[in-house]
Amino acid sequence: MIEVTPPGDPDWLVQMPADVQALYRYWDARRGARRMPARSDLDPAEMKPYLAGLMLIDVVPDERLYVYRLVGTREVALRGMDPTGRPVEGNTIHPDSSHALRNYDQVVLSQAPWYDNTPFLAADQRIMSLEAIFLPLSTNGEDVDKILVYAAYQSVDPMPDVSLSW
Repeated sequence: MIEVTPPGDPDWLVQMPADVQALYRYWDARRGARRMPARSDLDPAEMKPYLAGLMLIDVVPDERLYVYRLVGTREVALRGMDPTGRPVEGNTIHPDSSHALRNYDQVVLSQAPWYDNTPFLAADQRIMSLEAIFLPLSTNGEDVDKILVYAAYQSVDPMPDVSLSW
């Protein structure tokens, strides 16, 4: 069976897990003809299947600062701490926050959805694969003032011990 991307969907969407695709389509329906929806366009009751994995990031443009406004329970568990109310820098799932900051910068500058696929080490020391979607939100319809983030995770099996004998 050939997968066809519906008109208007980004090319990368078909590579994403089904739950990530569904959340993108929810966001897309809420924006309508606009570049991006406002936070007030989203209904948490309709987003219930995603809440544990959602993060809502506040954008403070004058300071190039991103702050965790809301962090779902799955995200908190993977981090081993709750970053709600804290700046993204220094509080990401990765030891180096620069990767996350580049993702947020990309969304703010492009005013468009973005995705990332990155391996990381979870708080419980499992190697995980992360597929995240970053969805811009705007109160005034022009400037990104919040970013909705949702990630799908998969445990990556460690490399088996291989001994070579020559």
